[in-house]
Amino acid sequence: MAAANAPIGMKEVLTLPSIGINPQFITFTNVTMESDKYICVRETAPQNGVVIIDMNMPMQPLRRPITADSALMNPNSRILALKAQLPGTTQDHLQIFNIEMKAKMKSHQMPEQVVFWKWISPKMLGLVTQTSVYHWSIEGDSEPVKMFERTANLVNNQIINYKCDPSEKWLVLIGIAPGAPERPQLVKGSMQLFSVDQQRSQALEAHAASFAQFKVPGNENPSILISFATKTFNAGQITSKLHVIELGAQPGKPSFSKKQADLFFPPDFQDDFPVAMQISHKYSLIYVITKLGLLFVYDLETATAVYRNRISPDPIFLTSEASAVGGFYSINRRGQVLLATVNESTIVPFVSGQLNNLELAVNLAKRGNLPGAENLVVQRFQELFAQTKYKEAAELAAESPQGILRTPDTVAKFQSVPVQAGQTPPLLQYFGTLLTRGKLNVFESLELSRLVVNQNKKNLLENWLAEDKLECSEELGDLVKTVDNDLALKIYIKARATPKVVAAFAERREFDKILIYSKQVIAAFFFVLAFSGVMMCDLPFYVLSSWGIISPSCSLLFGEFMHQLFMTKLFPQVGYTPDYLFLLQTILRTDPQGAVNFALMMSQMEGGCPVDYNTITDLFLQRNLIREATAFLLDVLKPNLPEHAFLQTKVLEINLVTFPNVADAILANGMFSHYDRPRIAQLCEKAGLYVRALQHYTELPDIKRVIVNTHAIEPQSLVEFFGTLSREWALECMKDLLLVNLRGNLQIIVQVAKEYCEQLGVEACIKLFEQFKSYEGLYFFLGSYLSSSEDPDIHFKYIEAAAKTGQIKEVERVTRESNFYDAEKTKNFLMEAKLPDARPLINVCDRFGFVPDLTHYLYTNNMLRYIEGYVQKVNPGNAPLVVGQLLDDECPEDFIKGLILSVRSLLPVEPLVDECEKRNRLRLLTQFLEHLVSEGSQDVHVHNALGKIIIDSNNNPEHFLTTNPYYDSRVVGKYCEKRDPTLAVVAYRRGQCDDELINVTNKNSLFKLQARYVVERMDGDLWEKVLNPENEYRRQLIDQVVSTALPESKSPEQVSAAVKAFMTADLPHELIELLEKIVLQNSAFSGNFNLQNLLILTAIKADPSRVMDYINRLDNFDGPAVGEVAVEAQLYEEAFAIFKKFNLNVQAVNVLLDNIRSIDRAVEFAFRVEEDAVWSQVAKAQLREGLVSDAIESFIRADDATQFLDVIRASEDADVYPDLVRYLLMVRQKVKEPKVDSELIYAYAKIDRLGEIEEFILMPNVANLQNVGDRLFDEALYEAAKIIFAFISNWAKLSVTLVRLKQFQGAVDAARKANSAKTWKEVCFACVDAEEFRLAQICGLNIIVQVDDLEEVSEYYQNRGCFNELISLMESGLGLERAHMGIFTELGVLYARYRPEKLMEHIKLFSTRLNIPKLIRACDEQQHWMELTYLYIQYGEFDNAATTVMNHSPEAWDHMQFKDIAVKVANVELYYKAVHFYLQEHPDLINDMLNVLALRVDHTRVVDIMRKAGHLRLVKPYMVAVQSNNVSAVNEALNEIYVEEEDYDRLRESIDLHDNFDQIGLAQKIEKHELLEMRRVAAYIYKKAGRWKQSIALSKKDNLYKDAMETASQSGDRELAEELLVYFIEQGKKECFASCLFVCYDLIRPDVALELAWINNMIDFAFPYLLQFIREYTGKVDELIKDKIEAQIEVKAKEQEEKEVIAQQNMYAQLLPLALPAPPMPGMGGGFAPPPPMGGMGMPPMPAFGMPPMGGY
Repeated sequence: MAAANAPIGMKEVLTLPSIGINPQFITFTNVTMESDKYICVRETAPQNGVVIIDMNMPMQPLRRPITADSALMNPNSRILALKAQLPGTTQDHLQIFNIEMKAKMKSHQMPEQVVFWKWISPKMLGLVTQTSVYHWSIEGDSEPVKMFERTANLVNNQIINYKCDPSEKWLVLIGIAPGAPERPQLVKGSMQLFSVDQQRSQALEAHAASFAQFKVPGNENPSILISFATKTFNAGQITSKLHVIELGAQPGKPSFSKKQADLFFPPDFQDDFPVAMQISHKYSLIYVITKLGLLFVYDLETATAVYRNRISPDPIFLTSEASAVGGFYSINRRGQVLLATVNESTIVPFVSGQLNNLELAVNLAKRGNLPGAENLVVQRFQELFAQTKYKEAAELAAESPQGILRTPDTVAKFQSVPVQAGQTPPLLQYFGTLLTRGKLNVFESLELSRLVVNQNKKNLLENWLAEDKLECSEELGDLVKTVDNDLALKIYIKARATPKVVAAFAERREFDKILIYSKQVIAAFFFVLAFSGVMMCDLPFYVLSSWGIISPSCSLLFGEFMHQLFMTKLFPQVGYTPDYLFLLQTILRTDPQGAVNFALMMSQMEGGCPVDYNTITDLFLQRNLIREATAFLLDVLKPNLPEHAFLQTKVLEINLVTFPNVADAILANGMFSHYDRPRIAQLCEKAGLYVRALQHYTELPDIKRVIVNTHAIEPQSLVEFFGTLSREWALECMKDLLLVNLRGNLQIIVQVAKEYCEQLGVEACIKLFEQFKSYEGLYFFLGSYLSSSEDPDIHFKYIEAAAKTGQIKEVERVTRESNFYDAEKTKNFLMEAKLPDARPLINVCDRFGFVPDLTHYLYTNNMLRYIEGYVQKVNPGNAPLVVGQLLDDECPEDFIKGLILSVRSLLPVEPLVDECEKRNRLRLLTQFLEHLVSEGSQDVHVHNALGKIIIDSNNNPEHFLTTNPYYDSRVVGKYCEKRDPTLAVVAYRRGQCDDELINVTNKNSLFKLQARYVVERMDGDLWEKVLNPENEYRRQLIDQVVSTALPESKSPEQVSAAVKAFMTADLPHELIELLEKIVLQNSAFSGNFNLQNLLILTAIKADPSRVMDYINRLDNFDGPAVGEVAVEAQLYEEAFAIFKKFNLNVQAVNVLLDNIRSIDRAVEFAFRVEEDAVWSQVAKAQLREGLVSDAIESFIRADDATQFLDVIRASEDADVYPDLVRYLLMVRQKVKEPKVDSELIYAYAKIDRLGEIEEFILMPNVANLQNVGDRLFDEALYEAAKIIFAFISNWAKLSVTLVRLKQFQGAVDAARKANSAKTWKEVCFACVDAEEFRLAQICGLNIIVQVDDLEEVSEYYQNRGCFNELISLMESGLGLERAHMGIFTELGVLYARYRPEKLMEHIKLFSTRLNIPKLIRACDEQQHWMELTYLYIQYGEFDNAATTVMNHSPEAWDHMQFKDIAVKVANVELYYKAVHFYLQEHPDLINDMLNVLALRVDHTRVVDIMRKAGHLRLVKPYMVAVQSNNVSAVNEALNEIYVEEEDYDRLRESIDLHDNFDQIGLAQKIEKHELLEMRRVAAYIYKKAGRWKQSIALSKKDNLYKDAMETASQSGDRELAEELLVYFIEQGKKECFASCLFVCYDLIRPDVALELAWINNMIDFAFPYLLQFIREYTGKVDELIKDKIEAQIEVKAKEQEEKEVIAQQNMYAQLLPLALPAPPMPGMGGGFAPPPPMGGMGMPPMPAFGMPPMGGY
């Protein structure tokens, strides 16, 4: 069966390898698909990760580096569940992540391993362990809940599925296990069904199962069904069944009867079994999918087989429901994601035709609303109607597929049925059935509503509209409007009857809703465009809301409107626009404020206001509604657009004339900027709004005229206005204001100057005030600017202005606080001004150092009081300057003394003393200083001054200098130097003034005092200074120190400091001289330990000849330390004497060995002292000198085992292993070191004492035998190494050692025990080199099972030319239990290289166990093209396979194989390469090849290829087969062939069926063809192309008059037809003339025809035409007259009906109260009495039947 006609369609949605999924991960354990939304793949190489494939965009997979054992995507949302086993346990850790939020939702640690899990709902996970089943909700913090225990039939089963019904009351668990022993290949299926309510399980045999809901007729609640498929093997028979059973039948309700059917498996699929089952809820079909790709389709209700086919050549392991399309997805091992869907156009014809099951076809059509059963349904309906089974007919019509019976004809058919007494009318039965099934269409809704309205049962309409049972239309609204306006409005809205909606709102005076509704109409239009794909982008609801088209307040209205919009997908009367101007005028008459709101709503409409703003404003102004007009304009002019300039001016004008305060507020708000500013300025000036006028005038004269009205202008506003003027204009206006009223406007000018001084310039403002000599203004202006200015001139001018305006306090403040005025200038000004208050001058002089000038000014002006006040209160610190100036001014001493005493302790003594000392008036301060001392002053300056006075008076100065602790020694000493140097020394000694004392003693040759001072000071820096070589007095000082100062000293510290100083100064000879005097001569320090050490050390350094004498004479010194110093000084004999004197034998022998380098003296010394330590040092020295044997002897004498490492190393270098053995035997007695024992074994081996080795290793030892063995092996001592390796059971090393000894059999045995790849390789390679191939093969078989070592073995064999042996090895390896892909692949490579005759057989036998890419490379290198093609096919690289076949066709080409390859290639270019290939090599088969590629190639390109090759006819069969595609190139090629073959029948058929070609070109080509039929075809082409004239001309040329007449008739061109008539007359073709009149009847004008006939005497031939014409026109006139009469009758009847309705309404309005409804019409009160005849209202009488209550509908 062709795929296009199959009831189930299959298509490949995706291939997992195409998006980077490795084929090795396309397995049941790695791939999951929980719904039709996501596929999840778990990868473990090259790194762990999870790939999430969104089926909406499959080519953009999401990859995440996640390590898990399993991963499941939620069926609905981007939620990922992960499962991983905890290391070292059988527990699983479960986690749930929200991918979009990047957050973990839940996690849980299961106490047992989860063997299977699945999403059973979007909120629930099912977890299956070895013993139980759990449910885990993703909501909240709940843990998995145990649902049931697994039954025994599922033990040792692999769980493959777990499902639940929609209510989660029924659960089913499915598993598979190996089959029976007699047929193990048939897998056994087991199922456990569990009831949650009953808490019971039932064990069944089944491979696949699924739940479904089905509504049984007569039961309003759906039944829960389970369908399951089984395949069992019993008594040698295979039974395959499908079962459908109801679960939990409802008591007292109709139940579903159990169904079962056979599953028929073809003979080739006897071991196949179901792996999945999906149920289409859309079509109620059961899909059973088997492992090998078979699909069984059954009807759910009847279990009838519908279809069977193989949908996949590869095994299917996973399926998922595709609920949206009523099909399912499946994934096979190749990675194909296949989608199976119902072919809606063919399934019903298939069931009815192929299966001949008409009932099932009708049921399928009704359930799925499918086409194909129309005739059956109609036929069945007519049968039921004929049988008066109206209820069944109504149900059939209601459920008819695609609503084929829901037509006016059906309604009329039910209406025509006479009503039986006591029975429900069939029409009502029909409508009731429709209402229970769903929604009525337009015609049905109208008919039903007409019945309800006639019976005045409006509540039924309301209920049906609320339940969306009726299809709203304008006609329905008109009908309902007669009984309920509100309900009619709802219907109009749903029906999108825009004019009626607007009219209804206008009647209700709800004008605002008109605008809202208009917006929604436009919004819905855009929404439909976006929804239907007309627009290129989506426009969701929130976008329309952001545009202002939809507001939240109208969401209900919009929702109802949009619902109706999408129910019909129609949109008439888009953008309906009501008469807004009329509506506005209507509102304005009664509600001005409402009119304002309405106008504002119009202004906010999308697309702009429908009425001009100026027109709206004029409407308000015409009724003198100034405030309303202003409110409207202010709102609409908020955007402040340039095009609104006129309206801005207008709103300001009307308010400046009527309400100036409103205009002022508008201008103050600043919302307008485009109005006529000069006009507004004039109006503002007239209205007294001077500030606004100033803001709008732009000319200086206008501004000057207005600005002088300061009495009417708020000062602050005026000041702010000045900020808008330029500098020049502002200064001009300020001048005018000062000229007009200096006193009155001064404050404003000052304020302006303060505010805008930076813009105007401070200098300009100052000049302005100075111009008018307004120091007051200058004072106020500068006062505000002073704090921010640093200009000295401004500060001075402010001081000047303040002084001239009498602001003395301000002058005092500024002079005191300001830091920026010119002090000299200010001082001079204040002295010249002679202010009565001297404080400003005092501030200036005190701050800026003019105290002498101040004192002189105050003294000469007799202001002694200010002098006293300044000194006492202002700044006592400047009193010395005041005293000095007073002394210069010859002020009386009494006043000065009194001034000084009045200040007392506040007065600074030092500057005062300096001032008096400079003027030689120091004695003036005697009384003041003594007074301070008596008060207990410790001020150094006081005592310094007093000391100077005592020294000058020579009043016992030594006493003062030695007893006074407060004076400064440097100051007083300096004062004494010129008067008495000895007093200076006393002062300097007291203050430790080293530099000053040294200088004064050097200058005056007082070296003895200097030496005593230096020794007593004990200061290192001072000693360094005086002992400096640059000191010219150093020698004199040293003499005094050696001869006087140190001998006098009794302090060890002083002696130590002096010695240290000499040492530091590098004076060794002087130091020796000093120390000999102290140490060798009898003194208090003769036996001092340190001094003796120092004397010897100094001699070592300065005079080595004295050292030996000092060693012999002195005993109390540090021998070891001095000896080391002597060694360092290379005084080795002295050092040896010192060590020997102090019995330091080791140090002494070290001197002999290391320094004197005399081993003989050392040996002699060692024999004399006989100490182990000494022998040890001698042995080490001998060892260093290479005297190994002597050293070993010395070590043995010393019994020293510490240097065994050095001894071992030296012995190995000297090759004295016998001596080493003796030494190591001694060492072993002292230490237990692995090194010692190891070296002893090695020494035995070196001297070939193998027996001692065997004895030694049997004895207790700590030797590292492994290292020793390795060392012996490395040095080729294989026999000794063999002993060691055998003893320690190191079989690997032993085997290699035996290889070196050529003992290959033993080596193989040892390698077998070692069982190490490396060992096997070494032994194997050695055997290969020795040509021991049998042993080599034994080793090789143990190597090649390791993938990593296989290539190394192969290369080793091949490099040595052992090809046959290698192939034998690999062939033997095929049978190994651990044989892997590498062995099979490597053997294939070897066959390709060395035995190609076996290659193909090997590939076919083991194609699934080969590394195909590697073998492909080998075959390519060795040019085995047939085998290479086969490998490419197996690997799925069909592009490469096709290329190989074409490039190497002699060996690789096979037609059937190549056809299979060609349809699977991915590179389109290969199709055309294949065409070229077949054209060149196999032209006889090219059509067969092209037919295979017909669906994949570009036919135009194929034709071009063949045309260029000149073999277009060769592919004629192919082009005929594909011409149905109507491709231009194909059509033209075939037409060209038909022309060449003169096959005009085929050519005409081609032209008729396929019009995509160059019609004019073909016509021009064949219009001159020698065959008449060809020329006729050309005329036909011209006719089809609309070139009527050319077609007619060609037909006339060939005398084909019939064709010419038909062409003229079809052209519709009157001129052509009449020209043809003339032609026939000219040619004398009277019969043709008559025929043309009838053929072109509709085109030819009667007058023309008659005129031509009359002129040419052909009236007889035109007479039949004339009769026909007269008959036609008389018939038309009769119809017009009849229509006119009927129209007049209808108009009269309608007018009469309207009059009667109005009269009846008026009658009820007069008789009944307003609050009561109208009484029911006769016959409509709920009874069954017939209504009265309505013939008087233009309607025929109603049939005699009543309408029952319709509440049930």
